[in-house]
Amino acid sequence: MNTGNIKDRFSLRKLSPYFCAEITRIDLSQPLDDGCIQAISDALATHEVLVFPGQNLSAEDLLRIGGYFGELTVHPFAENSAEVPELIVFDYKEGNPPVLTDRWHSDETYRECPPLGTMLYSKIVPEIGGDTCFSSMTAAYNALSNKMQQFISGLEAIHDFASYKYLFPETDKGRQQLRKNEDQYPPVSHPVVRIHPVTGKKVLFVNPHYTRYIKGMDDRESFELLNSLYRSTSILEYQYRHHWEPNTLVFWDNRSVQHAAVHDYYPNPRLMERVTIKGDRPVGDSTMVQQSDLRKFKVAQYDHTDDRRALRQFELE
Repeated sequence: MNTGNIKDRFSLRKLSPYFCAEITRIDLSQPLDDGCIQAISDALATHEVLVFPGQNLSAEDLLRIGGYFGELTVHPFAENSAEVPELIVFDYKEGNPPVLTDRWHSDETYRECPPLGTMLYSKIVPEIGGDTCFSSMTAAYNALSNKMQQFISGLEAIHDFASYKYLFPETDKGRQQLRKNEDQYPPVSHPVVRIHPVTGKKVLFVNPHYTRYIKGMDDRESFELLNSLYRSTSILEYQYRHHWEPNTLVFWDNRSVQHAAVHDYYPNPRLMERVTIKGDRPVGDSTMVQQSDLRKFKVAQYDHTDDRRALRQFELE
């Protein structure tokens, strides 16, 4: 990373010891040159969450700024703008309560290539409440014991979008839409410990919103291990709680932090706009651990190709 020109581009102030920084002396409503874009990109990889207060931005500005850092993606289950689907509009108010975002998560890890990062811009915020909490998964990984780090190295976990399935109504159309999305977004495997593609640091990459189980591990052991890892987000020293003011842009590195929205303001209004930047496929810290090292079977493992086994009813139809 080349961070030598950051001071020439803007002012940066750390907001917590482990991660997160505030950036001022920059006007994001104006076009940014390549040097400034690179400096912000470097700062994002280093500090994981960047806060830009006092920015007067239109939706077009937000789309432009996000586009500096990569291809913008369309969230398949969010409240997207009808005109520009890459723009998510969170217009929460009485009659339209916030849902789903109050659990710790990294955005869209049910994708083969989860987002690089997310930009969230505040337009209307409640006087009290409505904060967004962030937790550094780099710091969380570093806090694990050496034994635990060694144990989870090479493990992979299955992620899917099951949290969204209740959005599809129990109608013919709803079931058809659900099957279509299940085909488009099948369960995907990601390393439990990923290597950040810019910093090379190790990051804990499981979250309770999208991660289902450890691949190849007994269900009981998988459940206990994942719940233990999920609790890493609760370490206070590795958290940053952002209290929103209007006209603030927050840009977070989806590869290295988790976040959760606090739903304590409803029915007061909260209007936010968001864009998401396409990322790459997560790379693990070592080769995948073999199932024989993860699980013992009481009897022989089920073999789909063994012609001696009895056929199930669905195979006869």
